[in-house]
Amino acid sequence: MRKRLLDILACPIDKFYPLELYEFNTRKENDSNQEKEEVIIEEGILYCIKCKRFFPIIDEIPIMLPDELRERDKDLKFLQKWQDRIPDSIISDPRPY
Repeated sequence: MRKRLLDILACPIDKFYPLELYEFNTRKENDSNQEKEEVIIEEGILYCIKCKRFFPIIDEIPIMLPDELRERDKDLKFLQKWQDRIPDSIISDPRPY
């Protein structure tokens, strides 16, 4: 996910904006059109402070699905992998679970 996209993303559940971003794995990429470096988030979490839901960023893709379409095992495995970099508020109450 390109970090600049954070400016247009809102929570799919309650439409809250802006979402908090926690970056775990990033890289920089040259933007040939604007002649500057852009931050690409390969893995991280988007977090809605209103409804307390987290949305993982996996392989540069923010997984922003409604609760009924989320894969619980995949989400919990992601939380476990990055637990040392995720705030306790998300780990202790990982909504929607």
